[in-house]
Amino acid sequence: MDAYELIARNTAEVVTEEEVRALSDDPEGKRAYVGYEPSGVLHIGHMLTANKLIDLQEAGFEIVVLLADVHAYLNDKGTFAEIRETAERMQEQFVAYGLDESRTEFVLGSEYQLDEEYVLDLHALELETTVARAQRAMAEIQRGEHAKVSQMVYPLMQALDIEYLDLDLAVGGLDQRKVHMLAREELPSVGYDSRPALHTPILADLTTGVGKMSSSEGVTISMEDSREDLDEKVNAAYCPPTADPEPDDDGNERENPVLQIFRYHVFPRFETVVVERPEQYGGDLTYDAYAALEADLDSGELHPADAKSALAGYLDDLIAPGRAVL
Repeated sequence: MDAYELIARNTAEVVTEEEVRALSDDPEGKRAYVGYEPSGVLHIGHMLTANKLIDLQEAGFEIVVLLADVHAYLNDKGTFAEIRETAERMQEQFVAYGLDESRTEFVLGSEYQLDEEYVLDLHALELETTVARAQRAMAEIQRGEHAKVSQMVYPLMQALDIEYLDLDLAVGGLDQRKVHMLAREELPSVGYDSRPALHTPILADLTTGVGKMSSSEGVTISMEDSREDLDEKVNAAYCPPTADPEPDDDGNERENPVLQIFRYHVFPRFETVVVERPEQYGGDLTYDAYAALEADLDSGELHPADAKSALAGYLDDLIAPGRAVL
């Protein structure tokens, strides 16, 4: 595939295609980033955006990983000492997961976000941004009914980070879209250029296929999971024998999280996927592309139980190196 196809594959949105295509024409030395709150162990949401960073490294980009300790503090995730300890562990896990350490710059937010120039720029951005606009951007950050002032400042800092990290491309989950749109709209108001963005999909709830898979609500997959944990969680996952599930009883749309994980986690990292089956059930199935696996599940050639068994094994291969540094 060409550079643009590699950069854009498995994304939910490219903002804008024209800008990202221009970057893909000469990606060497361009800088892309994701920011992560150091608030726990790496989970499958971190891994999804990390897969995109690995794609970008393969395309020629330099990668910046912001370990956003100040953001985590503003979001009430612990003391700075606790947050920075978590950040050190997360850095080791990202490298173990597959980021090329020689082409990845890990940055703590506190290395520059407390400097006078940054703080004054933040205040300038506050003067240019309405309360309503900041509230829309923080909607995916704030949890519970009692929003804090700090959580309104949080997305403004994310916008400013794009300038201070000297980035060419911002990457995040689709839940970061409002923040990136804020950055595109408001950075020019304080004298800085807007940047393009890539947004990765949001994985469905593992057990129902409805809503978002979350580390704070319900079941998720993380680098803390043993092989036995993975077997248990994947075996309990929602996986109907179809690529297009019916809505639930309340009319909520469902996704197949087993297929999503194959598409966004397994196939980007493995050239061939083998589903092992006894000869009496047709023997092993070998896939070189996700579409073929999806088609076999939809046709009945691939049983959900066999798909789940294979998925647990590939997930174990992906997270085992990171599990070792816990």
